[in-house]
Amino acid sequence: MDSGSGGGYVWAVCAGFNAALAAISTKLPLPQFVRYAFVAVFNVTMWGCYVNSLKALSSLQATVTNFATNFISSGLAGFFFFHESLSPQWFAGALLIIIGVVILSKSSVEEKLRTD
Repeated sequence: MDSGSGGGYVWAVCAGFNAALAAISTKLPLPQFVRYAFVAVFNVTMWGCYVNSLKALSSLQATVTNFATNFISSGLAGFFFFHESLSPQWFAGALLIIIGVVILSKSSVEEKLRTD
């Protein structure tokens, strides 16, 4: 894989954070039109970041990294900003997702290097 894969992960994480921000913005105490505008802006930004991540990563790496970042940041934002509870099972699941992302990332890179 080229040296740009690190930048691809930055784009994928950015995409995940923007997806989480889109979900979080729906809970803000703002007029409905403003919340919809935030959702639209964050989703457009998320797609731009995701497309950029696909330029450096495989679709599997980009998608899984995006999903994991979205899941974890949405859960933590719910906990810190909206006082939602997170069970030990949530933390166990988050840890398994992170481990899965690492395994998939490494296996995809090794597989790509073998085929090049």
